[in-house]
Formats: sequence, structure tokens, C-alpha cells
Amino acid sequence: MVDLRALSPDDAPALTRIYSGASIRYTTGKPLTLDQAHEKIRTSLARAAENPRMQWSWCILRESQTIGLISLRRRTPSMGTISYILREDCWGRGYATQAVIQVVPVAFTSAGLNRLEAMHHPENPASGRVLTKAGFTRVGTADRNTEHGPAIPYELYKLKNTSR
Repeated sequence: MVDLRALSPDDAPALTRIYSGASIRYTTGKPLTLDQAHEKIRTSLARAAENPRMQWSWCILRESQTIGLISLRRRTPSMGTISYILREDCWGRGYATQAVIQVVPVAFTSAGLNRLEAMHHPENPASGRVLTKAGFTRVGTADRNTEHGPAIPYELYKLKNTSR
């Protein structure tokens, strides 16, 4: 089982470990420096004070150790996106699935969203399995621009709030 908690300034070293190695293969491809990790945390804390709130970010904890990060972003008044990243030594154990399952009710209750979307790199099918296990449905692809080269067709998933 994993727990979630808000980011704190002390999490910067853990974020640099998370955003390194194979874990960043399907992101920017660049490791996060300690200064960048501190900036990411400062931004997250500032966004927590926004009204209306546009972003939520949590550390993913396993036995009190930060092993990943999950974020919920409001894209429109009724739609949000979920993204997550885990340290590569924590892959394949269901931790990302557990984290997504914990964030979905926050999105639909606290954030008041009606729909969630998530995408994953086409060469990362494990992330698609995470989303499917959390109740998302694959709906197609969405081109995502890259820093180097042409846009990549990311796999797109959606989840609707069925309780409304």
C-alpha cells in the first residue's frame, strides 16, 4: 500500500532521484537537478494556495519513503489530467495504480471535476495498464510535441465521474 502527502521542501533530494535514470525515458529525458527540484516544490506549494486551485501534487510514499510523484491538474472547470512518475526500482509493484486510485476521488469530489484524462508514451504500455486498472478507458491518441523531432502520438485515456 502507498500513501500520498503534499510535497515539502525536504523532498528535493528524493525528486532528483525519481527524475533520473530510466524513470525519465518517457518524459523530457533530462534528469532533474536539485535546484530544479526545489523550484518544482516551490511552484507546487504556490499552486496549492490558488483559488480556484489548478494543481495538486503529492509524494507517493512506500513505508515512509518517497518513491514517486503524482499530480492532478485542472485543465477546464470540469476536466483535469493526472500524471505520475515512479523511481525505476519501484516499477511493476502496483504502486502507481494505488496512487491513481487514491487521486481519482479527490478529482471528483474536492476538485469538482467531471472527467479525467491521462496520457502515456506509446513505448510505455505499463502506464496504460496502470490507467486501465484505475478505471480509465483508452480512447485513442493525442499528439504531444517533443523538444527534439516530430510530435509523438501518446495513448489517451479518459475516466468520467459516474456518480453525477
